[in-house]
Amino acid sequence: MSTRGTPLVEMRDVSIAFGGIKAVDHVTIDLYPGEVVGLLGHNGAGKSTLIKCLSGAYQMDSGAIYINGEKAEIRNPRDARAYNIETIYQTLALADNLDAASNLFLGRELVTPFGFVDDAQMEAETRKIMGRLNPNFRKFKEPVKALSGGQRQSVAIARAVYFNARILIMDEPTAALGPHETQMVAELIEELKAQGLGIFLIEHDIHNVMRLCDRASVMKNGQLVGTVNVKDVTDEDILGMIILGKKPEGVAC
Repeated sequence: MSTRGTPLVEMRDVSIAFGGIKAVDHVTIDLYPGEVVGLLGHNGAGKSTLIKCLSGAYQMDSGAIYINGEKAEIRNPRDARAYNIETIYQTLALADNLDAASNLFLGRELVTPFGFVDDAQMEAETRKIMGRLNPNFRKFKEPVKALSGGQRQSVAIARAVYFNARILIMDEPTAALGPHETQMVAELIEELKAQGLGIFLIEHDIHNVMRLCDRASVMKNGQLVGTVNVKDVTDEDILGMIILGKKPEGVAC
C-alpha cells in the first residue's frame, strides 16, 4: 500500500441532496494505488450515494473529484470508465446463461478480420486474465449460473481488470458467501492490490473490513465521521464510529 504521492482518487468536499435532504454533506475521502479503503455506515448513511458520484450513477451538487491529481468531470458511467473506474455491484451484472468469456466481453466482443465474433480469441484472453487472477478457475465452458459465488466474483473482477480498471468499486463482494468462497475473494483482492489497483469496498461486515482493508472511512447521516488506519483500531472502535458517530480516542481521523 502506498499513502505517499498523488492519490488515485480524491473526492473533495462532495455534497448531494435529494428533495432538500442532504444525502452526502461535504465529504472528503481519497484512495491510493495498491490500497483498499472500506466504506462503512448504516443503511442511509450516504456511503453508496457518495460512491455513485464516483461511478457516474449520480452527479454531485458541489465538490470536486480528482483522478491522479487532475480534476475529473464524471457525468455518467461512461465518463467513469474513461477514467478507468469500474464498479462491481452486489448483483455482479452477469448473464447467467453465458460462459465466462462471453460475459467478460459482453458488449465489447472481439471480432475476426471478417467481422465475426472471435470466440476462440475471447476464450484465450479469458484464460489469460483468469490465470493471473484465479489460477484454480477451470470452468470456462459452463454458463456462469453453474459457478459458485466466488467463481462468479472472479469473472466480474476479471471483466473489470481486463478493460484496464485502475480504480475498483466493490459492493459487499463477500455477501452470502461461505468461508471458502470468502477466502477466494480475499485472495483476489490481495492480487489486485499487488497489481497497484485502488479499491473502494462498500461493506457492512466489520470483520471483513478489518481483514481486507488498509483504511476505513465511516459515514453517518450523510457526513464523514472519520477515516482510520485499520491496523490502529479495534472492531469496537469502528462500531463506535458507525453507531455513535464517535471518533476513537488517540487515533488520527
